[in-house]
Amino acid sequence: MAAMNRRNFLRRIGLGGLAMTALPLGLKCGAKKPVNILFIFSDDHAFQAISAYGGRLATVAPTPQIDRLAKEGMTFNKCYVTNSICAPSRATILTGKHSHLNGVTDNRERFDPDQLTFPKLLREGGYQTAIVGKWHLKTEPTGFDHWEVLPGQGHYYNPDFRTPEGTIRETGYVTDIITDKALNWLKEKRNPEQPFMLMLQHKAPHREWSPALRHLNLFDDVLIPEPANLFDDYEGRGTAAKKQDMSIEKTMRMVTDLKVKDESSDDKGLQHRIHGRMNEQQRQAWDAAYAPKNEEFRQKNPSGKELVRWKYQRYLKDYLRCIRAVDENVGRVLDYLDESGLAENTVVVYSSDQGFYLGEHGWFDKRFMYEESYRTPLLARWPGETPKGVYNDDLVSNLDFAQTFLDIARLPQPEEMQGLSLVPVLKGETPSTWRESLYYHYYEYPAVHSVRRHEGVATQRYKLIHYYDLGEWELFDLQVDPNEMDSKYGDPEYASVVQDLKKELERLREKYKLPPLEPDPERQ
Repeated sequence: MAAMNRRNFLRRIGLGGLAMTALPLGLKCGAKKPVNILFIFSDDHAFQAISAYGGRLATVAPTPQIDRLAKEGMTFNKCYVTNSICAPSRATILTGKHSHLNGVTDNRERFDPDQLTFPKLLREGGYQTAIVGKWHLKTEPTGFDHWEVLPGQGHYYNPDFRTPEGTIRETGYVTDIITDKALNWLKEKRNPEQPFMLMLQHKAPHREWSPALRHLNLFDDVLIPEPANLFDDYEGRGTAAKKQDMSIEKTMRMVTDLKVKDESSDDKGLQHRIHGRMNEQQRQAWDAAYAPKNEEFRQKNPSGKELVRWKYQRYLKDYLRCIRAVDENVGRVLDYLDESGLAENTVVVYSSDQGFYLGEHGWFDKRFMYEESYRTPLLARWPGETPKGVYNDDLVSNLDFAQTFLDIARLPQPEEMQGLSLVPVLKGETPSTWRESLYYHYYEYPAVHSVRRHEGVATQRYKLIHYYDLGEWELFDLQVDPNEMDSKYGDPEYASVVQDLKKELERLREKYKLPPLEPDPERQ
């Protein structure tokens, strides 16, 4: 790119003064070799389902390949999202901006492909960029030299892929195929003379949690431990928790979600999303695995709490089966990096678009600012820079990812981006001025799962949530109530905490340029 064009480009992103020196820093003569970036991203992968984080599932469903990143790099204990739902999270990661500025406040919005994103800046800075897997932003990917993405949610079996040349259908299991395509690009299609940034984005373990055929009987002989609050009665919380529609007991669908075939059911999702995608051999394998288990369920005919417990076991086993394939395929990619010699100069990051409820509070799905959906996994390996086997407790966010990738590439961070680079944290040198709070905002209501709109502020110890359409607040002291069962809002002992957090909430609203709240009486 000519110097004048570079200057115009940098001026547009607020870095015009650096036009002659900033790009491409990583490619200058005599400079240290640019670092490759591999961003592995899954959909709805709860931190509770990664054994490096410990917890009740670590022993029964280990993730040894993802854990390699923990052993060889850094695991973040307090990585949170700005908006716990799929498309908004992806838009935040690409742009480094909160939902109200990137334009994707909920899953119904279209992502503006013309806005500034970190892949565009990396590409402009000399990187070869690619995305393979789930995109879920309605428009075509921009800023990528190569892209092959699932249409919408995509399918687990024999999935379609959108490409610049058109849509193609592949035979097999989606997690394996996404990895095949990513490895093929790494091995055959990229320019080895350029540094690369690859976004490898899995569909799994998104609902309806359909496992690879090789894993259909995995965990059959295992009893998955239950969370202590599987039968939460929502006392101690407000209207939003009581009136949501995301419970295992009432919301989970017997046919599509739990794979119990019933010809009389009007739930056609099983045929459309699962059987309808399979060939005869695949259907036979699927039926052979589920039919005996479903017959046993019919014979026992559980009800009440026993039915909830059965649903929980079926749900968790299918969910964890999906993760087993993700973990295996992470291992395939890490093995290739080792074998090819790329590992020593490649940053590998693993994360998910948000957290997920695995029976906590009796729920599945996400959306709430409660810990299980608000917190997302983040593990990173940077050979020679990140200390090995370290667990970090700093407050970090998916808002930080864009600037982190740019900083890793030694490229400037646009002024319009709202996060912080994690590079000093990754090097074990957290600045003394690091943030002490995070802002959250969930917008999608009325909509599926009926979670009320809310915003909030979180610190290391406290979380203040404002359901502004309802005129209700919740305050949680995570030090004494880590499961968020008892709101302390209104407790005189916490009056000063509430006052301080409300001031902090207003400060963050101003910092991130939030428009004034407009509670909608029709949504109350």
